[in-house]
Amino acid sequence: MGENKMFEYFYFSIQQDIKLFFLFPVLCAIFRSVFIYIYNPYPSFKGKGVSLFECFRYGFWWGMDFNAYMFLIPLVCISLPAAFLSFFVIYGDILRSVIGVIYAIILYAAFMGKMIFYRHFHDTYNYLVRMGKNAEKHNLVDIFFNQDHGSAILLGYIPFIIVISLACWGIQQLPSIPYPVFDSVIFQYAFNVLVFLGCIIGFYWFRFGGTLNHRNKPEWDTIPSIVKEDTFLARACIDDLVALKLVYKRPITEELQRSDSELKVAISRIVPAEHLKDWEDFRNPVYAFQRITRGPLINKPKHIFFIVGESVPQWAMDPMYGDLHVLDGSRAIVKDIHTVYLNNFLPAGNVSRPSIVSLMTGIYDAQLELNENEAFWHGTLPTTFAGQMKKLGYQTIYWYGGNASNGNFNHFGKAQGFDRVESATSFCGDDAPRTWVGVYDHVFLKKAGEMIKTLDHPTFHFIYTTSNHGPYKIPSHILDFHSNDLLAHVGEDIRNDKERCDALATAYYADQAVFNFIKEMKGCFPDSLFIYTGDHSALYATLSNSSLVPRDYSFRELYCTPLLINHPQLSKNLFGNNTIGTHLSIIPTVIELIAPKGFTYYSLYPSLTEEQPDGLVTPKQWITPNELGEIASKRAETLGESTPEEKEKYEVKDDTYITQASDMVSLTAWMIRHRDTCLDAIENGE
Repeated sequence: MGENKMFEYFYFSIQQDIKLFFLFPVLCAIFRSVFIYIYNPYPSFKGKGVSLFECFRYGFWWGMDFNAYMFLIPLVCISLPAAFLSFFVIYGDILRSVIGVIYAIILYAAFMGKMIFYRHFHDTYNYLVRMGKNAEKHNLVDIFFNQDHGSAILLGYIPFIIVISLACWGIQQLPSIPYPVFDSVIFQYAFNVLVFLGCIIGFYWFRFGGTLNHRNKPEWDTIPSIVKEDTFLARACIDDLVALKLVYKRPITEELQRSDSELKVAISRIVPAEHLKDWEDFRNPVYAFQRITRGPLINKPKHIFFIVGESVPQWAMDPMYGDLHVLDGSRAIVKDIHTVYLNNFLPAGNVSRPSIVSLMTGIYDAQLELNENEAFWHGTLPTTFAGQMKKLGYQTIYWYGGNASNGNFNHFGKAQGFDRVESATSFCGDDAPRTWVGVYDHVFLKKAGEMIKTLDHPTFHFIYTTSNHGPYKIPSHILDFHSNDLLAHVGEDIRNDKERCDALATAYYADQAVFNFIKEMKGCFPDSLFIYTGDHSALYATLSNSSLVPRDYSFRELYCTPLLINHPQLSKNLFGNNTIGTHLSIIPTVIELIAPKGFTYYSLYPSLTEEQPDGLVTPKQWITPNELGEIASKRAETLGESTPEEKEKYEVKDDTYITQASDMVSLTAWMIRHRDTCLDAIENGE
């Protein structure tokens, strides 16, 4: 009977474990409901009943990847010891409550982090989380407290912990099933063994998502079709800890894990046909991408201004969003008869650094963080923008609105061809008004302009602004954005939303700063060539499901940034029938505009003045004249300007562009692995 009494304690204790365990799938479902309610892109949920049910059902089972441990941990730490020690019988409910509260605190942090992440990137946790280690920590803290309501989130822990504590305690007070006593000792032991084995089997059954076959565990590829076809609900069905696990479980890129032979196969698929058999003979595979200019299209300008604006999206240039007036300066440049404009244009990265690194090097950074790799501080590539401009006789300067030492661009920039790397935080003075990211754009550009006016030598200027970046704390008198006038024709839900207006006002301010700078430089140097694009798209004011955008965002809105090229000798038909491009199309286009006939240069893509491939890829998207696709989801949409209607996204069966995007990353991976041979010595021994 003593042994039965021990097992009886275990029996009652595991029931307490089970009660506590079921609290957390409910909590996750509540978090999922809040996420869907706040960020849903639908005018209504009419017709979404089945999709929502499957979203929650599948999310419940997928969430067991973590939630199942809330049965196992109390079982091992409390119920098993309870069979031998009375302490765990007496204080078991309290101990379980403590464990439950700790786990709930983790879930709360993951959920709030996801809510913030989605607000900024319109996605649940993804690869960008891994890049956070190199982000500016002061800026992250500033954004958290001043833009993302960090104080409210932290204070929210107080009522949350109180409610969870009561819930953990209260659920354990529910009645338990009495321990059955059998007359037969054999039956009694058989029952005990079945209960114990049932605990083990039950844990694995829940842990594997309602199956005992590990291969059938829930994962992205097995999300029910009715859910996966809805991009928003497909994201919503992933519990937050599961999403974080997926991010940290897989390397930043699988291409770096490939063998040399596998990388060679990948590179062979993208090198020009004439070098298919001999590209391995080159020190660097990009030598296979040699191009020769056909002759200049404009007179060689004294100054070339390549301006990259922080968070400049294409959607804000579309007629549908004209009433927002946030990019009126850019619209004015487009109207100039000497401006060539491309509105189906992909950035090299979904966030700033991969785009800037790619634009500097002429190859895709693909989150491999070349700027953080010391080999790239001391060696250069034949594809670099600044390096090739130097060969055309230009002095090269990188003007950054912040501190170039962040991300080691002071070292990386010089290695990739810049004679000078100028930080606005230095040349604008210690008293210059600034955000955590950098000096206010109008101050930065004004001071840079003054310094540029003193230059006599032909110069290529790579200018990168910073102000259009959260948290949006630039004072209203600086922004000079009058919402009652500029937003007069949009709904009150936008016009009266301070947070939205702050974001729109900052975008307006940054756009005006660039517009005024271009106007001033054109006045001083009329023969200048201007190229303007964004480092990536941005959603500014989270307009999805507003009176203006009663739907989810399209891929084009999420990813495309504009390209504007202006020079007195250019006409709007410069690109001919070409309607698409990427950041890597800029370098060859500039070279073909100004270089003498027979000049040799290197570029993965042809100039936009020449016939383009059927489709272009970046590590994250692909684009054709008719389609824009997302690599991660393997889904696409038809290409066209923003409209009030929802753009249907469809699954792509042909993986040609998905493979090609991976091949481009493989090219970068090859150069990282073989940096001793692929990187060239820096000119002047710097």
